[in-house]
Amino acid sequence: MPWDKLEAAIEPFYPKPGNGRRPYPLSSMLRIYCLQQWYALSDPSMEDSLYEIASMRHFAQITIEAVPDETTMLHFRHLLGKHALTETLFHTINQHLAAKGLTLKQGTIVDATLINAPSSTKMPRVSGIQTCTRPRRATSGTSA
Repeated sequence: MPWDKLEAAIEPFYPKPGNGRRPYPLSSMLRIYCLQQWYALSDPSMEDSLYEIASMRHFAQITIEAVPDETTMLHFRHLLGKHALTETLFHTINQHLAAKGLTLKQGTIVDATLINAPSSTKMPRVSGIQTCTRPRRATSGTSA
């Protein structure tokens, strides 16, 4: 990804240290924003994912002690919207990917847990082969 180009577009509008609480690094907030878009995560879900999924923290270049809260993510999104930067980011990312012959589609995170469970006892088995019977339709022998 062209992170330098993307950060350069946001940097003039991003809060500077010295005016209240020190802001999170722009590169981390941008990467978190991208993760939210790619996986369709809300701010609370993104915060939870950053605590639970080490690969997301690694991508965002943050530690578990420095995960931004959902309000910080909300403020970042509002900053991008206020200055019409979302369109710029989207266009820059798509240009970069198109130049490499790639397209980006939305992803889904699946959290599956496998458990050992007994087989179903609802269907009768005949010699190890499960059978399914359905009632036959009755025919009266007359036609209408």
